[in-house]
Amino acid sequence: MTINIQNLLDSILDSLSRIEYIRPETMPDIRLYMDQITSFMEDQLAPSKRYKEDKVLTKTMVNNYVKNDLLPPPEKKKYSKEHLLTLIFIYYFKNTLSIQDIRSILNPVTDRYWTNKKGSPSLEEIYSMVFSLEKPEVEQLKETIRAEFMTSQEAVRTMDNLDEEEADFLQKFVFICLLNFDVYVKKLLMEKIIDSMQPHDPKEKRKKGD
Repeated sequence: MTINIQNLLDSILDSLSRIEYIRPETMPDIRLYMDQITSFMEDQLAPSKRYKEDKVLTKTMVNNYVKNDLLPPPEKKKYSKEHLLTLIFIYYFKNTLSIQDIRSILNPVTDRYWTNKKGSPSLEEIYSMVFSLEKPEVEQLKETIRAEFMTSQEAVRTMDNLDEEEADFLQKFVFICLLNFDVYVKKLLMEKIIDSMQPHDPKEKRKKGD
């Protein structure tokens, strides 16, 4: 394993250790205007951006979420903490799920828990529970990544007549393929679970443009 490859693995694992979620207590208890909500999301989620110029949330995105029934409309142009919580869920879901699938799983949640009904958990409590569960998963995820990294290394070692540059390139390629397989399988699993939650054939409920 070259120093370059080892540094890559160390960097990946170190970034996993720094994963943190936006805690509800850091969210404003007052309703926010559009500019305030996009600024808050930008400040809080900036570390998760791939490129500095990427935007976490824009006015157009928010308006599209409302238009596509992903997000309840604001009240008198102001957004509540519940809006913020929902936007965070959307931010993470949109990287792997379609608009239709996000709508299918988020709408029942916002319908039931947007208003804190007696005897039911609040949307904030559900959010806190979900994201607190992810932290303990980091160490297990690290071990999985280490194992896939070592698998890619051993696989490339079986190939003959590779110089160091070729070996580095091919190991990274194989490593990406293994990581992608994880994502692919989990995406399939999520889609099957979402389909099982629907009362009828999901193909029939797709809206034009989804």
